[in-house]
Amino acid sequence: MRLTDFKILTFDVYGTLIDWESGIVNALSELTDQVSGHISRDEILEAHAYFESSAQHWTPAKSYSDLLATVYRRLAEHWQVSVSWEDCITYGQSVGNWPAFPDSSTSLQYLKKHFLLAVLTNTDNKNFSGSQAQLGVTFDGIYTAEDIGSYKPADRNFEFLIETLAHRAIRKTQILHVAESMFHDHGPANRHDIANCWIYRRHDQSGFGATMNPGDMPRVDFTFNSLSDLVAAHQKEIG
Repeated sequence: MRLTDFKILTFDVYGTLIDWESGIVNALSELTDQVSGHISRDEILEAHAYFESSAQHWTPAKSYSDLLATVYRRLAEHWQVSVSWEDCITYGQSVGNWPAFPDSSTSLQYLKKHFLLAVLTNTDNKNFSGSQAQLGVTFDGIYTAEDIGSYKPADRNFEFLIETLAHRAIRKTQILHVAESMFHDHGPANRHDIANCWIYRRHDQSGFGATMNPGDMPRVDFTFNSLSDLVAAHQKEIG
């Protein structure tokens, strides 16, 4: 299998293109600063992963902004900190300000010359518009959880992706799904027999950070530590 076998790259955004772990930790600072005792970065991320995953399971049609407001409330309850609903709403609207990884924009601009590019993302359209401005590329397809009515790792999201691209005469064998999260992306990609590429942003860290533990590790067809490493591999393939 070679990168040049594919017509379209479908990207997870948060954790793959956007440094959501830094975005989460920074946006939660006013809350976590009030927690008694030390709380580590990984403890913050793991707690966020649990409450986010729970909210996505129980309220799959809720927009990501509204869902994150609920996550903020659950975290405040978990850490026994008093917050206002306005604080919760502010957190939910912070996503568009979360920073892109340094290699995302230039790598996407290169890949755009060789592939169609799309995103399959667990966010809403308003928040993604802020992220897209940072990424500096026009995507050929934007498929948000708000559009689909559910959140990854739900099979519905990948069924939507496959069906929508098929209508554009793009076969499943021509799709390479590019993502960091084993839980949200690589597990369901395996279930739907979609080729996948792991951007292992956390290669120098333990645990799963802001995503849930997937249990049995999914199969991956390509692994790179960064998006720029994927670009370098493609450049090597084409000589």
